[in-house]
Amino acid sequence: MTRHLLDIDDLSAGELEEVLRIAERSVADTPKALAGKGAALVFEKPSARTRSATELAVFGLGGHPVYIQGSEVGIDSRETAEDVARTLACYHSVICARVVDHRTLVRMAAAIDTAGVGVPVVNLLSDLAHPGQAVADVLTMRQRWGATRGRTLAYVGDANNVWRSLAAACAMSGMSLRLAAPEGYGPSPADLDRIARLGAVVEVTTDPAEAAAGADALYTDVWVSMGQEPEAADRRKAFEGFTVDEPLVARASSEVIVLHCLPAHRGEEISAGVLEGPHSVVWSQAANRMHAMRGLLAWLLGDDAPGGVVL
Repeated sequence: MTRHLLDIDDLSAGELEEVLRIAERSVADTPKALAGKGAALVFEKPSARTRSATELAVFGLGGHPVYIQGSEVGIDSRETAEDVARTLACYHSVICARVVDHRTLVRMAAAIDTAGVGVPVVNLLSDLAHPGQAVADVLTMRQRWGATRGRTLAYVGDANNVWRSLAAACAMSGMSLRLAAPEGYGPSPADLDRIARLGAVVEVTTDPAEAAAGADALYTDVWVSMGQEPEAADRRKAFEGFTVDEPLVARASSEVIVLHCLPAHRGEEISAGVLEGPHSVVWSQAANRMHAMRGLLAWLLGDDAPGGVVL
């Protein structure tokens, strides 16, 4: 059966390790798994890092990326998600999509499976998950530490799509997890059960200082994501005191690294001094988005692709 990647735990821990090892190789040392083939990149939501990272990852694997705006295909307005997926599978060896609703990806993958055409669907971001970002995050931490097992990551902010994939990836990589979020913005019981099944427990608090104490990594994200603009005033009020700033960094390990998936709003979720300071690995993290996607696509589409992918 074709392997799709809709969230990070569609991989096993061992498979995530394989993806990371491929991502750590140079482009020259990575097999050209997409040589002479097309990759459909469907974007219902705009992006800076995801588009550039994915296009260049496809190019590095010898493929031809085709950027498709959501308005061009009109998912569920002009054509159903199922019809879009089956049409794109006529031309491309992989369908990568950045969507508003995660269920769109599920439907696209199901349509591909029903058709039996052997083209993977890869999540470039949905309201529930951001697996490519999680791979880049773990890759960045490995580059700094050599190994992630036994390290502690403290996430300060909303238990959103980025947190959900990151927490799963960290659990699969042997890390301890803490989350500081205001009341009403923390993880659901289903989120915590999922992480427990992956072998980790999340320490949840409403106190950023408690979460940060002695942590090896601090991570944050915007308080207001795309689509949440009507909630902006309420969210900014709820997240007062949750800025990753110099006093909070001082609570962590003296060698702490600070991560942010970007875009950043200086003075809100992170201070300018921390974002540009000596503990920040944010720009390495951004660069690793390309390497992470190259690793994911090479693993899915290579000669030893799991599940017998037919290209």
